[in-house]
Amino acid sequence: MRQLTPQEIAELTTRGCCAESWSKVTVAEDFDVTRLKDVSFYGKIEIGTMKGTIIVEEGFERRPTIAHATLKDVSIGNGCFIENIGGYISNYNIADGCYIANTGIISCTGRPTFGNGTTISVLNEGGDGNVVIYDKLTAQIAWLMMHYPQVRTLALHELSLRPQATRGEIGAGCRITGTKEIVNTTVCPMCEIQGATLIENTTLLSSTDAPTLIGPDVIIENSVVAKGATVTTGAKVSESFVGEAVHIGKGFSAEASLFFANAYMDNGESCAALCGPFSCSHHKSTLLIGGQFSFYNAGSGTNQSNHAYKMGPIHWGTLERGAKTASGSHILWPANIGAFSMVMGKLTTHPRLQNLPFSYILATGEKTYIVPGINLKTVGTWRDINKWPKRDGRPQSARRDIIDFEFPNPYIIQFVVAGKELLQSLLQQQGLDADEYRFEGCYIKYKALIDGIKYYDLALRLYTAPLPTDQWLDMCGMLSPKKDIDDLISDIDEGEITTTDELVEALTTHNRHNKYLYVGTQTPEYTEAYEQWLDMIRHDAEREYAMGDVEETQLKEFLEKVK
Repeated sequence: MRQLTPQEIAELTTRGCCAESWSKVTVAEDFDVTRLKDVSFYGKIEIGTMKGTIIVEEGFERRPTIAHATLKDVSIGNGCFIENIGGYISNYNIADGCYIANTGIISCTGRPTFGNGTTISVLNEGGDGNVVIYDKLTAQIAWLMMHYPQVRTLALHELSLRPQATRGEIGAGCRITGTKEIVNTTVCPMCEIQGATLIENTTLLSSTDAPTLIGPDVIIENSVVAKGATVTTGAKVSESFVGEAVHIGKGFSAEASLFFANAYMDNGESCAALCGPFSCSHHKSTLLIGGQFSFYNAGSGTNQSNHAYKMGPIHWGTLERGAKTASGSHILWPANIGAFSMVMGKLTTHPRLQNLPFSYILATGEKTYIVPGINLKTVGTWRDINKWPKRDGRPQSARRDIIDFEFPNPYIIQFVVAGKELLQSLLQQQGLDADEYRFEGCYIKYKALIDGIKYYDLALRLYTAPLPTDQWLDMCGMLSPKKDIDDLISDIDEGEITTTDELVEALTTHNRHNKYLYVGTQTPEYTEAYEQWLDMIRHDAEREYAMGDVEETQLKEFLEKVK
């Protein structure tokens, strides 16, 4: 870099440029004065080479330029295009090949954290804060923070050792257009920001193979957005983490919430929600609040209540992996819904139904009925477990969240075992001739109970590994014996794990090992059970076809896939 010559200063002045101090403006050796027009310089300015062209869009290239802009303490890399900055750019390092146009203010002030270290209360909205948002957060680290304060302490200590930033960063190849204000925000390479309203105290992670997109009318504050994510069309994100390949759009509002790999949120809102991998909400008037979800689908108008109007919004609940809520459903927390279950109606009895997976929970008003196990045989369940692995949109560089797609798995099977025992005990305790059996404020009809035992028996025959003897956890997508996680926490306590990177590495190692614990052998009993299960799926598809709104070719195509 060199200082400007008197001739260059004179030429820049004739081109409408001015400087608080020309001596503080340094440029590349091959600086081309003709590439600048109407630029005001304040403080220390560095400008890289301006050779070549930059792609505006397919088939349209322009020469690197700086025009109609005010810059204060800014470093600009090679080959950048900066034009029509209505406000100013202040205290930023702009890397090579960036395109910034028709934008208001980009500034970095004070002692910025870029969203790192923001502590939020997830599930218990009225809590003291149980998750630390930062740029290395994963689904598993977040889950551990909620259950083990040592992990929060580890992350906060890690952040305290980071050097204090004095400038913002805009990474190589970024495109920022039509955006009103960016304040105290790190923008990582290849990120695209189109027409956003405000991005403040935030980190936007991005890379060449996992670019992040921020779209029109978006507001993001005190948050972190992971690689490959999309936040667009009027979404509002506050004190939240938006994970790998997550989509948030169409005016969705998120506050103090976490979204992990491949979650998809449109139209509705969330508060104090843990939305694990493949959580999905498409509809307006849908509220996810104080709940833990994963592999979840929210029906239109779905909502939950975390406020009993007594001690504040402190109640919360869990929908285990694969659970769904039907249109208009309402759950009064606390409650726990079993894996792959469906909730319909207004559920107010606070049931703990984790030991009854694959169930329908039908809240009719006067009574809530459970139909145990029935969802095992539905087309929806079969489609879900087959579609999720195919819909993982994360490139290899953005797969820090650990996701186990295996079905069935020891985590679910432990509930199937408990569910079968539970139904058998209800039969013995409440009589073989009862019309209905009461459990957790709900009712199970006699035939549904008998069929439920059969469905759970089928699920057990589909699981060919030894039945789990230890408690298993679903850590927001990763499955693990609890004793392994307790050992890792002990390693933190004893100083053997000192960073969250080391913890992620240990979790990855455990995950590889744990998969061998439930790899079974396909016995004749399994083959018979599997064919029985597929027959149930086919029959359910044929029942849907009989309703009259499914084309015969569509039915045949589906049946061909059921193998």
